[in-house]
Amino acid sequence: MTIKAILFDMDGVLIDAKEWHYEALNKALDLFGMKISRFDHLTTFDGLPTKKKLEMLSKERHLPSELHDFINEMKQQYTMEIVHTQCKPQFIHEYALSSLKAEGYKIAVCSNSIRNTVTTMMDKAALSGYIDLMISNEDVTHGKPDPEMYQLAMKTLGFKPEECLIVEDNENGIKAAKAAGGHLLVVRDVHDTNYTNISSRIKTL
Repeated sequence: MTIKAILFDMDGVLIDAKEWHYEALNKALDLFGMKISRFDHLTTFDGLPTKKKLEMLSKERHLPSELHDFINEMKQQYTMEIVHTQCKPQFIHEYALSSLKAEGYKIAVCSNSIRNTVTTMMDKAALSGYIDLMISNEDVTHGKPDPEMYQLAMKTLGFKPEECLIVEDNENGIKAAKAAGGHLLVVRDVHDTNYTNISSRIKTL
């Protein structure tokens, strides 16, 4: 079975945005004296949608649930401020996506972020032109670790799971990729997401 599509997670895979989400969420939480530590963020919250993070904080630290919408709104605003100043094109990613596109692969981005964040980051990183499909947490009922996002991408592109390679970096995304039945390439950070690594993974398949 040949690989026909490559589905990328966004944060930590194509965009080095983990710190940005951490900073933005903490800035919003700090309005109510509720900051989370970097350790907690990396071990517990990494890769989850903001809404899910806030639900967890309500359970664990009694964050009033009526504050969720406001904190979420502020977090998105703070994220956008960071994106507009820090999100820039990276040669390794432009090279990887343009080369894969030229070789005939379909390319999708599947992210637990909201749609506005996904489209803005992809535009700022100059990657939008190579992407056939973008899926955000607003397009599904359940974000990762649920496989729904990857299943939707496969269905929309018209490929079977075994025809898709999924590029992921964190536990929640890896769970989603495995449950969706796709092949997996796990990267440690955005620098691992390069043409050499992706094409050699495809060759092994």
